[in-house]
Amino acid sequence: MLDWTDRHCRYFLRGFSPDVLLYTEMVTASAILRGDREKLLEFRREEHPVALQLGGCEPDYLAAAARYGAEEGYDEINLNCGCPSDKVKKGAFGACLMNEPSLVADCIAAMCEAVDIPVTVKMRIGTLNGSMRDVHDAVHRFDERDYDALADFLMGVRAAGADCVIVHARKAVLGGLSPAENREVPPLRYDVARRLKEDFPDMPLVLNGGLQTAEAAMRELDWADGVMIGREAYHRPMVIAEILRSLASAEGLDYRAPTVTEMLARMAEYAEDEMTRGERLPAITRHLLGLLSHVPGAREYRRLLSEGARERDAGPELIRRAALLAA
Repeated sequence: MLDWTDRHCRYFLRGFSPDVLLYTEMVTASAILRGDREKLLEFRREEHPVALQLGGCEPDYLAAAARYGAEEGYDEINLNCGCPSDKVKKGAFGACLMNEPSLVADCIAAMCEAVDIPVTVKMRIGTLNGSMRDVHDAVHRFDERDYDALADFLMGVRAAGADCVIVHARKAVLGGLSPAENREVPPLRYDVARRLKEDFPDMPLVLNGGLQTAEAAMRELDWADGVMIGREAYHRPMVIAEILRSLASAEGLDYRAPTVTEMLARMAEYAEDEMTRGERLPAITRHLLGLLSHVPGAREYRRLLSEGARERDAGPELIRRAALLAA
């Protein structure tokens, strides 16, 4: 998620489990090739396993960027074909690539040839032009023509060598809706994603979109190969622990979720190290605000971290003070 899942956020979320696969923000292939590659690809070894999500539409650029990512040590390369923002659309990547299945297949083939690690695709179940006359009716409609286009897209990326598809089970409206509206107005169609899995059982499919509880995740894991949690994990990160606990219980295993105090102690040590390297405290504490929610002291906790981190002499001790509110 752009501006959210930076390396500080990923280090924080890693505290819940050594095994959950984390994803970077979407980074354009051209930025990696032309910009500050070292800074754009920077991550800590503690973040493993971590996937690099790329944006782009030029096979040679994407292949080169994927190669740099693999050399840097990423565990997976993901091509974003799901972001519906106007900015991304103008760059000819993101969800608008759903309308260019042959081009996407060429991109995937080039990336697969360039690296030996998994190459995956983040996608929607379809797209609509926001300027079309009946867009509000069409966004709720999913007919056989829509499904045929979706199946053709999946077959193309599978034939090109993609190892997995991550399906955000909503249509994307290109133009006319904001990214936030694109996460709310188009209805979730888990049934469409499930039909894809039934028709292509050999293609690993991870479900994304609207999953906010462990119960919902476990229900869909009856058929999906995995689930991706985005904004809910950011705003209420303890949902990760809830899902992991449910998974462990279903397999007869134990999972001990880290306490809020333990998570904050870990992040205080992290902040100490990062601040010696010149990082600012607010860049770290902004990712911790959702750790304490719907409990006594949550408002004071958020205020302390958000306002206190901006004070001139604020340091890692602020995070330790915040932990006392959760004790």
